[in-house]
Amino acid sequence: MPPFRLLPPFLLGMLLTATGLGVGGPVRAAAPSPTQLQALEAALNSADEAALGGLLQAGPGLEPGQLQTRHRFLRKEFPDARWQVRPGSALRDGRSTVMIRVSGTRRQGPSTFRLDAEQQLALQSDGQRINGQTVLREQSILRSGEQAPPVSLLIPDAVLTGQRYDVDVIFDEPLDGALAAGGIVAVTPQQVAAMESPSIELTALGGGGVFKTVRAPLSPGSQTWAVLLVHPQGVVTATKRVRVVADRRALEP
Repeated sequence: MPPFRLLPPFLLGMLLTATGLGVGGPVRAAAPSPTQLQALEAALNSADEAALGGLLQAGPGLEPGQLQTRHRFLRKEFPDARWQVRPGSALRDGRSTVMIRVSGTRRQGPSTFRLDAEQQLALQSDGQRINGQTVLREQSILRSGEQAPPVSLLIPDAVLTGQRYDVDVIFDEPLDGALAAGGIVAVTPQQVAAMESPSIELTALGGGGVFKTVRAPLSPGSQTWAVLLVHPQGVVTATKRVRVVADRRALEP
């Protein structure tokens, strides 16, 4: 099969993704207050572009200008996008986390695409504005059509440097003779920053998904994977960020 090219919004995933995130080290600062988190959710769901900028300040892993650009882009591609900001589970060192979820739909010709994405973040605040973040978990799934089959992303949230690990995405239900195709590819940090979409070479699936064994980089950081599954009932695309850490204790922060 020829390469299938994803559209940029399929790769976008969640809004709060910046270049050069400090995924290896913890953010040591005060967490945002409940009032700040409520204001963040309201700003993300507001058509007022200045609302989000007024809550953010440049800091570790956080570039307000880039986030505002992504916010505008995502709202344009998914006009009904809605964000939810909720407290997440506490980390081992006592830091609080935040879960941010976004869902939305996009019409393209006769097709409807449904986006569901989420992040777990450790945010920092100076008491007035959010001025830093660490991304702990991040993934997005986009489905076309009302009957797109459910899938599971069997990809770890974090791995050790140099570790071999599996990157698997499977259909939750048997194919029952249906012809399906798929592919998976690593997305470079440059593509993520520029919101570029990769080309994914599709191959016929003999099993119930796509399966790949990869090796993590030798230096801490992150890897991002893009997956495409084509099924008679619909198309599913997914992205997943994997943290790459040097300390085993950081696998479960």
